[in-house]
Amino acid sequence: MSIHDDFDRIFKALAHAVRRQILDDLRDQPLTTGTLCAHFPELDRCTVMQHLKVLEDADLVIAERRGRERWNHLNAMPIQDIHDRWIGPHAAAASARLARFKQTVEAASREDAKGDD
Repeated sequence: MSIHDDFDRIFKALAHAVRRQILDDLRDQPLTTGTLCAHFPELDRCTVMQHLKVLEDADLVIAERRGRERWNHLNAMPIQDIHDRWIGPHAAAASARLARFKQTVEAASREDAKGDD
């Protein structure tokens, strides 16, 4: 499996609002599947489990069995990988362009001020 397949699974998992909400719910602490189901009263348990399966397949959630309970843990590393691959470099390039634009505008403004003297 390629890194592109991994990214495709991650983006697919992040594409659905319920799955993004599950990840938000898991951000601060692991939660049981029952607790997550209670966060979505409009959905049946089977649907929540299907969403969790998509998140597990994308390696965004790691499930741990403790007795009869299933604890779901957020794995933020795939999101960090997306940030490192796309968001960070694109944000840096955009910031650099804005800095150059600012310098150009400020230089032009100084030239205009000299011309007014």
